[in-house]
Formats: sequence, structure tokens, C-alpha cells
Amino acid sequence: MIQVVNLALLGFGSVGRALVELLIQKRAALKAEHGLEWRITALASRRLGCWVTTGGGFDPERLRQGQFVPAERLPTTDVGAWLDASRAGVLIETTTLNPHTGQPAIDHLRMALERHMHAITANKGPVVHAYPDLSALAKAQDRRFLFESSVMDGVPIFGLFRETLPMAELRTFYGILNSTTTVILEAIEKGADWEDGIREAQALGVAEADPSADIDGWDAAVKVTALANVLMGAGLHLDQVSREGIRGLDPAEVRTAHEMGSPYRLVSRIERAEDGSLRASVRPERVTGALAQVQGTSSLIHFETDVLGGLTLIEHHPRPEMTAYGLLADLVRAVTRD
Repeated sequence: MIQVVNLALLGFGSVGRALVELLIQKRAALKAEHGLEWRITALASRRLGCWVTTGGGFDPERLRQGQFVPAERLPTTDVGAWLDASRAGVLIETTTLNPHTGQPAIDHLRMALERHMHAITANKGPVVHAYPDLSALAKAQDRRFLFESSVMDGVPIFGLFRETLPMAELRTFYGILNSTTTVILEAIEKGADWEDGIREAQALGVAEADPSADIDGWDAAVKVTALANVLMGAGLHLDQVSREGIRGLDPAEVRTAHEMGSPYRLVSRIERAEDGSLRASVRPERVTGALAQVQGTSSLIHFETDVLGGLTLIEHHPRPEMTAYGLLADLVRAVTRD
């Protein structure tokens, strides 16, 4: 028996487009292995406006080329009205991160859940600022709020603990979770200045036009908070993360550290104090071992639990397709659950 699910895509940048490509690529396998067929019935972004289909969904082959047919553009940018017209069972949200409030993504996900839709996001902000509320709302609505792509792209961090590590108590973790700063520091190690390093990160597609959120440690702090709250039940607020970015590093010192085999990297940590409280930090550190081997856009996270000891995950050179895979995996989890 085939289940047909209607999808509403909110955000249509590189990740949204990669998701469409992946859905097309995996269409036959989704049908054969999960009895799942999909239609994209609505699409919206700040640049494109709000679109809904007039028939059985967008033509996926034309959508991948940026042609929104058969569809109509709504005379409004109100996301609630767009969701009402979408006829969708799942919202997939890939809008830009607001590290300080998580808005407006939080409101958009809440609107979807209130309309009895599954809510899937690649956005860290809602996980940091509204994880308990959105999770409770999803449970009340018998829907799913899923966010595997919000940290380390498609690496299954949240699913790993949720689905395969029952009764394992996570006690601490550390890692390199921001690739922009690694690219910048590597450029400086080779003799470039700050601006050259930033331009290199932007050319690779890992840095925004304004890279302040990366350089000043906000992006990494958001990821630390999301991981601590979901995996450890920490109830951590963003302002409780001790945060120091790489902006204050002396380029000469960066080069010297590299030559000595202990390069600077922006390291994220959660440590448990003797009294049981958690201390969260993001700061540049001179690293050795596995952390010193992290290069380019790759990331690494090391977990320590009560029963497994050390467990390390490494993501090698992520692309938008990997983030899109995390969204696709969440879609399968949401609509094929028992």
C-alpha cells in the first residue's frame, strides 16, 4: 500500500535545491522500500515569495530548474496563509539561522504543528530556543518535530542517541563544529591575512557574506547548546556558553602554533563539574591528536558516556547534499513510523 505525502518547502537555497534532487534520485527506492510517494505542493522563500500548486504537485523536473509549474504565487507573504493553502502533511524548513532568538523559524514550525503537519528543520535556532515547547506540541498533535540536519549536516547525531544508544548517559563532549573558522585559520597558517581567509571560506560556500556569527563563535555556541539540551537535557541558554571567537588571535602566533604541530582551532566543549553542573564553552585552543587532523570543511565531535567510553564522529568535507540527506532521513522517520 503506497502512502502519498505532500511536502511544503520553506526556504529554497542550496540545501532546498539539493533536497529536490535527492528526492528525485531516491524516488523509486522510497516507493519500493518504504511504500512512500511524495509530492511538493508548496514552496516559499524570502526571495521567491509563496507558491502553491494548482494540481497534483510541482513538476519535479521543472522545479529543479527553478520553474514553478503548475503553480500560483499567493498575493501574500504570510506563512500561515501559505501553510493553509499548501495541502501539505510535512513542512521542511531550511531558512537562515537567527542565533539569538531562533525566529521566525520557531513560529513557522509551530504553525505547521498546529495544522497537524510534521515539522522538519535544518535550522539550529528552534532547537536551541524552543526545543521543549516544539517537542511537547508535536507530541500533543501526534506529529514529529525532527532536526537531524541542524548539527553536522546529515551526520546522525541525534538519531544515534535516540535510536541506538538506549540507557547510555552522555557525560561530556568536545569537538570542532564550525568549518568556517578552520578554513580561515588554515589560510592564515599558509601566510594569508584575515580577509583572504574569509574570502576563501566564502568561495567554498561555508561562510556568509557577513561571517561574524562564525568568527565570533556564535554558530558553534548554538550547536553546543542544541546538543546539550537535546542529548543531555541540560536546559542550557545561549548566554550560558562561555564564548570566545578567533577574531583576537595573532596571525603570527597562529602560524607558529601550526609549525609546532599544535594548530589553533575553535573548540566547542561541554564539561561536567564535580557538583554535577555543566560548563559549556567555545574558544580557540591549540589542539593535538584527532582534533589537529581536522582540515578544511570537515568537523569532528567526541562523546564520552558512562558505558561506552569514547565515541568519535568525523564528517569529511560536507556538501549541501549531506544536509539534504538528513532532511530526507527525518522525512522517512516521520511518515513511516509505527
